[in-house]
Amino acid sequence: MKTRIGILGLGGVGGYFGGLLAKAYFKSDAVEIVFIARGETLKVVSELGLKIITDEDESTVFPAVVSNDPEVIGKLDFLICATKTYDIEESLEAIKKCITKNTVFLPLYNGVDAPERISTMFPDNEVLQGCVYIVSMIVSPGVIKKVGAFEKLFFGSETASVYKMKALQTIFQNAGIESYLVDNIEDTVWEKFVFISSLASATSYLNQNVGEILESESSRNLYVSLLNEITMIAAVKGLNLPNDIVMQTILKLEKTPKNVTSSMHRDLLAGRKIELASLTEFVVNEGLKYEVDTPVYDKIVAALSV
Repeated sequence: MKTRIGILGLGGVGGYFGGLLAKAYFKSDAVEIVFIARGETLKVVSELGLKIITDEDESTVFPAVVSNDPEVIGKLDFLICATKTYDIEESLEAIKKCITKNTVFLPLYNGVDAPERISTMFPDNEVLQGCVYIVSMIVSPGVIKKVGAFEKLFFGSETASVYKMKALQTIFQNAGIESYLVDNIEDTVWEKFVFISSLASATSYLNQNVGEILESESSRNLYVSLLNEITMIAAVKGLNLPNDIVMQTILKLEKTPKNVTSSMHRDLLAGRKIELASLTEFVVNEGLKYEVDTPVYDKIVAALSV
């Protein structure tokens, strides 16, 4: 029996890592990669494959299956979820026939609320936690561009089957994916969330890219204020983040290509729906829950909600 892995969402994250998997397991007898796509992306990938462009080269990959029809997709052993956070429930509802009691979910979203939302829909399934560090984006339907050399994938769970997680880790590593199966996954996911939430909120509110934020004293101060607010919430929640998490996050930003911005900012500029609820408003709500003041996050939610 082949291990069947579904990739739900062929954006910057799902398209890139799904592409690496599809390339590695093309015509494999052991692993089958299924792209779950719709609209123009489904049409392009079905006809021409998925193109991945990096700083060094470009390649075109073909999955075993690409479809949005549950009958064609079939039953899945693993489902890697990488849609936008506002699409979680709708996208999973559309393929619920592909989910068995043994299907393991790996959410790779920008926010931290996805595992709980998926578990609410599928209470009997194992839902891992995961996050990635990568700068990648959709150039056009079926075309993914990755900028820079940084690409890391972290995942884990305190309760899921170690055997299944190690099997998935082997599949990732054999595909050349720099992945880490970690014990303290919630801390790892929140460390990433500190980075992405503050960056998405600052770039979208200021309408600036990474370089512009770093070069402007007022923009940099606003960014640091966001870091201070979100790390205070993490501390009150009892998460074990590095003592110098704020400085570490600033250093990560300084190593990020200066001309890039967050996916939320790109969506805002393009007039698309943005992940405000999961990336910014979630922090405000956690602040209310744990009685931590978040004045800068409050201001940004108010501005971007208009």
